[in-house]
Amino acid sequence: MSITINSKLPAVGTTIFTVIGELANRHQAINLGQGFPDFSAPQALLERVDHHIRQGHNQYAPMAGVARLREAIAAKIEQSYGRPVSADREVTVTPGATVALYCAITACVRPGDEVIVFDPAYDSYEPAIELSGGRAVHLPLLPPAFAVDWQRVKDAITPRTRMIILNSPHNPTGATLLAEDLATLAELVRDTDILLLSDEVYEHLVYDGVTHQSLLQHDELAARAFVVFSFGKTYHVTGWKTGYCIAPAALTAELRKVHQYVTFVAVTPIQLALADFMQSCPQHHQQLAAFYQRKRDLFCEQMAGSRFHFSPAKGTFFQLMDYSEISDQEDLAMAEWLTREQGVAAIPVSVFYEEPPAARYVRFCFAKEDETLIRAAELLCRI
Repeated sequence: MSITINSKLPAVGTTIFTVIGELANRHQAINLGQGFPDFSAPQALLERVDHHIRQGHNQYAPMAGVARLREAIAAKIEQSYGRPVSADREVTVTPGATVALYCAITACVRPGDEVIVFDPAYDSYEPAIELSGGRAVHLPLLPPAFAVDWQRVKDAITPRTRMIILNSPHNPTGATLLAEDLATLAELVRDTDILLLSDEVYEHLVYDGVTHQSLLQHDELAARAFVVFSFGKTYHVTGWKTGYCIAPAALTAELRKVHQYVTFVAVTPIQLALADFMQSCPQHHQQLAAFYQRKRDLFCEQMAGSRFHFSPAKGTFFQLMDYSEISDQEDLAMAEWLTREQGVAAIPVSVFYEEPPAARYVRFCFAKEDETLIRAAELLCRI
């Protein structure tokens, strides 16, 4: 007996992160592909998790998140972006930022709706849109700075436009939005019912003295936005899969309707540990930009003698590199060759596009120990 399944996601296969991760493991390559640190979280944070597990805090948390953590988040948001938010009505803790993104999209996008996304776009956006019956409208960012073409955005807005998804600092390009970008966006959505979903998981990883521009800093935009953040990126614990969403009370209520049936809660002892650490070490996130900028600069300095071309990333812990002088093969084949033959894993950028550009880019992650970056650069400079 055979069963025929009419897939809801016929174009979706195994994610590139799994493919390259497995290839890197098979060939024992240095994994600069997947976006995770190879160094530990702060010891004090790890100790608080152990404490709460041993204290028996291992049952369900409240659906919206542990109250102490939501209060700590609200305090951080006001300190960072000058926006008072209600811990009870506007903050929701989720098992990872991807869950928050999914719940926001699912809560608001209906069959026939259009959602504008900017390519290269993180790969979880479009499947969530399609599962909700919507259609992703892809607009390319403009290289080499990967800026938004706001005229194209204006032209793409139709009566069916339900949402615009933004990502800054941007994965995979490292580009960042400026204050004037947010002002232009406000003009475009004013007097419309368009909602905004802002993926700001790399909020603290902005370099060269530039300040992150959050939608929460802009009154008009914040009033219609879901803004998503990640503890994993901030505290070097991507495997903990804990994030949160800030949104006005009416939008939060809709997000929670979905969240309670997708995962219901995030992990209790981890939430409690994060609340403790945010209170005892409030300076941690303020040091991240300098910490990661030093790693970016080290990697770029080590790669200066290579045949790759690049401009230092403005944000995130990813560095795009143009390999067009090395090879004319497509970037997936190039990433596989780098992993298999050169011993360094990278992510091809074309997988984040509806229509890949002619330029040849791969993405490296520099959230690694200095020795890892130096060794990887040595191998890449031999090419």
